[in-house]
Amino acid sequence: MARRCFFSFHYEPDNSRAAQVRNMGMVDGNHPVSDNSWESITRGGDSAIRKWIQDQLYRRSCTVVLVGTNTAGRRWIDYEIIESWNRGMGVVGIHIHGLKNLDRRISRRGPNPFAHIGYGASDTKLSSIVKCYNPQGTNSRDRYAWIKKYLAGAVEEAIRIRNNHY
Repeated sequence: MARRCFFSFHYEPDNSRAAQVRNMGMVDGNHPVSDNSWESITRGGDSAIRKWIQDQLYRRSCTVVLVGTNTAGRRWIDYEIIESWNRGMGVVGIHIHGLKNLDRRISRRGPNPFAHIGYGASDTKLSSIVKCYNPQGTNSRDRYAWIKKYLAGAVEEAIRIRNNHY
């Protein structure tokens, strides 16, 4: 049975890349929100966005951060990561810069989104605990195949890692 996962990503530049990963069917992911629905949510302000994220995280076992060029340091992605970790969920990153978007373009690799988020009393960076994978391959097809092959295992590993850091 596939794990129920929440996918976190920077919508505007990475939506088509994220759709490729969600549509693989390797894990049971959240349904994509339409542009119109997202506009409606954001019109409700920060509290509406927080509530939407919290509702999306409900009964999920892992958050998969799909890392594009500008994913790291985005306010709501950071919130999703922190909220997921605080709920005891597994958290894992997968770089998606090597997948082609709808314009058939790839993008530059972005920084690790866990590198600036602290954890625990010593403020250890999550990047020392949470894995962020850079799919292997020389082209979009190879990287897609890598993600499809390893995504479910990466999710299971993230859950084990989180369970060891309670």
